Amino acid sequence: MKLETTYFYTATILNWISLLHNDSYKKIILESMEYLVLRNKLKIYGFVIMPNHIHAVWQNIELNGKEMPVESFMKFSAHKFQNIIKTTNIGLYSQFQVNKTDRRAQFWQRDALPIEIFSREMLEQKLNYIHLNPMQEHWNLVSDPNDYEFSSCSFYERNDKRYEWLTDYREDF
Repeated sequence: MKLETTYFYTATILNWISLLHNDSYKKIILESMEYLVLRNKLKIYGFVIMPNHIHAVWQNIELNGKEMPVESFMKFSAHKFQNIIKTTNIGLYSQFQVNKTDRRAQFWQRDALPIEIFSREMLEQKLNYIHLNPMQEHWNLVSDPNDYEFSSCSFYERNDKRYEWLTDYREDF
């Protein structure tokens, strides 16, 4: 990923485990996003947090220390997940244990997918996909995408300021 380039980004929890079904873990994702946005490291145009993966349309603005903000996001959220799970649900923690030299647990799969956004039309198509994701038949989380709390849909459709750290893509594209 490059700085100042907008991406449609998908990251999946290891082995598609539904860790993010629990709202407390979704809140860790939001906390990390907000932190990086407020420090002008990341610009987020849209997102959805699903039970076992996330989608976002975002842009790395500047490095967070020596790493891309998206890398910081992934590390921060994984550390927070680990701290909570290790103390509250050791059975669940065992599902994330790995035998690697640099870590004992892994929460995000290594195949996160960034797709560069080349146009406003492409960005709108990706946002539409993101916002309708909770309504897909196999999820069936809500009947109206604006009712899904862990999405940017109502930011655009209802002028909801809950995630005031989001950037309206129409300002930039």
